[in-house]
Order: sequence, then structure tokens, then C-alpha cells
Amino acid sequence: MTPTSSSTASTASSAGVFDDIVRSESSLRRFLHGLPGVDQVGCEARAAGLATRSIKTTSKAFAIDLAIRMVDLTTLEGQDTHGKVRALASKAMRPDPADPSCPATAAVCVYPDMVATAKQTLGDSGVNVAAVATAFPSGRAAMDIKLADTRDAVEAGADEIDMVIDRGAFLSGRYLDVYEEIVQVKEACGDAHLKVIFETGELQTYDNVRRASWLAMMAGGHFIKTSTGKVQPAATLPVTLIMLEAVRDFRDQTGQMVGVKPAGGIKTTKDAIKYLVMVNEIAGPDWLDPDWFRFGASTLLNDLLMQRTKMTTGRYSGPDYFTLD
Repeated sequence: MTPTSSSTASTASSAGVFDDIVRSESSLRRFLHGLPGVDQVGCEARAAGLATRSIKTTSKAFAIDLAIRMVDLTTLEGQDTHGKVRALASKAMRPDPADPSCPATAAVCVYPDMVATAKQTLGDSGVNVAAVATAFPSGRAAMDIKLADTRDAVEAGADEIDMVIDRGAFLSGRYLDVYEEIVQVKEACGDAHLKVIFETGELQTYDNVRRASWLAMMAGGHFIKTSTGKVQPAATLPVTLIMLEAVRDFRDQTGQMVGVKPAGGIKTTKDAIKYLVMVNEIAGPDWLDPDWFRFGASTLLNDLLMQRTKMTTGRYSGPDYFTLD
């Protein structure tokens, strides 16, 4: 999957729309702290209610294939090897080698030094290469190092960059620093799409998740992403609900769509379907597309494949049928 022209146009930098807001730290703070507060009890209750929704069998088959198409198949370990990345890329292209009707995933997500290997393996398959950058997962590095990290990944062939915000700056109220960092990283991305990771498990409050969402969208991020997967809690339904509300409201105000990517802890088909129901109910059906919603996952794909096989053959595959991620 490659970024579409419509998504490129709709996620162009929003700086012009928000010039007055981002002209100073005080005006940006006033805007972010003026956003409606999140009702924690109400948010969690609504997320729990949506999680109980059931879907018909025919809808489940569609949802499983859609979820597979939304997966950013991920390996971000110190023990990653070129062989592991090649195997992961092959799996992304043909998740079920025995069933050519099984769709490919949206992307593979790797460290910058593995981008070239992934790109070579994927070729012109249409599966994107996403690279984490900006001193992932901590984000603790000088700005020139973060930008070099980003440029290196793009030059190696990355189609998408997953950056991490400076949580220390954000939690200290240095919102303009965070905004300007995102703007600079986006510029370093060139034509590559930018996903902005908040590490919501460190943001402390739902209000901060809403503020971070608007900050990233105003800075021109193409996607907002919950987590690195290295901190707990990672993705949760209430946090994702807040982010979906933010992208919906942002489009209502600006006409621009921004994607959402929950990452970390989404392991089962049941989990994935809960998120898809929430996307449809909160943001709307336009977001039910890999251009606008992704799952950052490693083990989720195997469960989706096992459930898919059960629906098509009437039986589960053996435990060793699908390779472990």
C-alpha cells in the first residue's frame, strides 16, 4: 500500500490554519488547555459499552480481512536480524501462503538499519516499509540526531516514519518545543508519511492524550499513534476513543483527515474487532481503511489468520501452521 494522493493532500501541514495559535507558547497553551476536558468515567463507560457489541458472521469475515490489511507487522527488538526482517516481510506479503485470497498487511515496521532489507524483500508488492525514528523509544536525543535518524530511514527507502514525541517537554508544558519538533521531523520525512507516537502510558491523563492529539495534528502529522509498545499500558480502548474523537473533530474543523494507530497489547481477533467497531462509531466509516487506521502489532496477525482459517474451513489450524512473529 502506498500513500494515496488524497491522503497526501488532506494531511498537508496545518500550520496556516493554526498560525495564530502556534505563534507563541502562551497562545498554544491557551488553546490546548481550552479543549473540552475528558470525562474519565464517561469515556471508560462508553469504551466498555462499544466493546460488548457483537457482529454478524458475514461481517466478521470482512472485519478479519480488513484488520489484516491494517496491520503494521512489527519487529523492534535488539535481537533483530536481517533474516528475521526478510521473513517478516515475506509474511506481510503472503500472510497465508496456502491461501492466495488472504490480503497482505499494510506495512512492516522496523528499525532504520533494517529498512533497506525490508524494502528489498518487499519490492513492488505494495506493502509499505515503516521505520521508527527520533531515538525510539525514549525520544531522548539531540534534535540533529533525531533528524539524521529520520533522513537515514527515508534515504534507505522508508515509506512511513513513526516518530516519538519528547514526553518530558510535553509534560513540562513546553508545547511549542514539541510542536516545532514534529514540524521539523515532518520536513525531514519528505514524501514519507509521518506517524506521531505519544506513549500514552506516560501522558498521565486523558486530557493530555487529547492535547497531544491536537498538537500533533496541528503540526501536520499524518497519523497519531498511541504507543511504542515498550511501555505499559500501551494501547487501550478509552485512549483510542479519545484519539478517534480528536481526528473526527479535527476534520470537522479543517476538512483534513488524520489517521490513528493503536499499538501494543492488541493480540486477538476479538481485540481487533472491538477497535474496528469503535472506529466506525466514533470517527466514522471513512476511517475503516488502512490509509486511516492501523494496528501496530506482532502477534495479532497469527490470531487473525487462525480465525480466518476457522471461518473458511470450519476448523482451526494446528498450533504450528502459522509462523510465530
